[in-house]
Amino acid sequence: MQVHTHVALKPYNTFAVEAFAEHYATFSSPEALQELLSRKAFAHSPVILGGGSNVLFTGNPQAVLKNEVTGIERVGEDHHGIYVKAGAGERWHELVRYSIDQGWAGLENLSLIPGSVGAAPMQNIGAYGVEVKDVIHSLEAFHLREKRRVIFSAADCEFGYRESVFKHRYRGEFAILNVTFCLKKEPHFNLSYGTVRQELERMGVAKPTLRAVSEAIIRIRSSKLPDPAVIGNAGSFFKNPEVSAATYERLKEAFPDMVAYPVEDRFKLAAGWLIEACGWKGYRDPERPDGAGVHERQALVLVNHGRASGSEILALSEKIRESVQKKFGVSLHREVNVIG
Repeated sequence: MQVHTHVALKPYNTFAVEAFAEHYATFSSPEALQELLSRKAFAHSPVILGGGSNVLFTGNPQAVLKNEVTGIERVGEDHHGIYVKAGAGERWHELVRYSIDQGWAGLENLSLIPGSVGAAPMQNIGAYGVEVKDVIHSLEAFHLREKRRVIFSAADCEFGYRESVFKHRYRGEFAILNVTFCLKKEPHFNLSYGTVRQELERMGVAKPTLRAVSEAIIRIRSSKLPDPAVIGNAGSFFKNPEVSAATYERLKEAFPDMVAYPVEDRFKLAAGWLIEACGWKGYRDPERPDGAGVHERQALVLVNHGRASGSEILALSEKIRESVQKKFGVSLHREVNVIG
């Protein structure tokens, strides 16, 4: 396994920011990872990089190990469903496509989400009424310091809204190796989002299928979100904040057009609406047109217009947070992982 020095990370992060790893290597098996961790260059807290679609480099990391553990296989079946194990280095959308080709349900609403399989449980990715925690059975991870494999059940992962135990308590301690999903033999479609139903109608679909729902969501995402190959971005930069019913009623009275969704006894506010209401949608510094900005169609997406540094994007995000806090009294929290 070859270790490279002073490696440019711009090709490995969808924000396309300039950063350099002093030491860089890839691993495609637990054994390869263990061998690399025995080397001095990676002995202390290396950054484990997947698809790079949810990270923002604000500095130059000392050591980076890119996860390239691949493979998708059916590993079991019972009355709960079909069990499918996927390597953490597999592209997420390839797993979604594979499941749909097999006729297995559960991932169709998560179509076209960028990144790798290993990032899915870490972030508890979600879209259009579905979160990946709904279909995760277990995962295998490698403890970087103790150099041992650990099996986590779905409960062990302590999933929350865009959260898991790997983002906080175990941050930087594990590399996820593979994830096992429990997919359904018969679909139970989640069409709770009106935009999905509307897109199916536009497609002329009277009776939903796995492939039709996936295609509808691909069309919606493609129309709303910029392609990182065209302009650097990491998708949604902030989480949608949750507030109490009392706070929601107060805000709704002051801002009747505010977009929100009930979540049990609380309300989830649309972060994109809050940011747009503060005037940030389409923001681009006239003195730095190739710097950091806000996407013209989706205020929730921060973009790199070509030469923005990670620090500049982070600084812009802080200005946005401050303006939302001042106008609405609501705190926004980053969905993107910042690596200094």
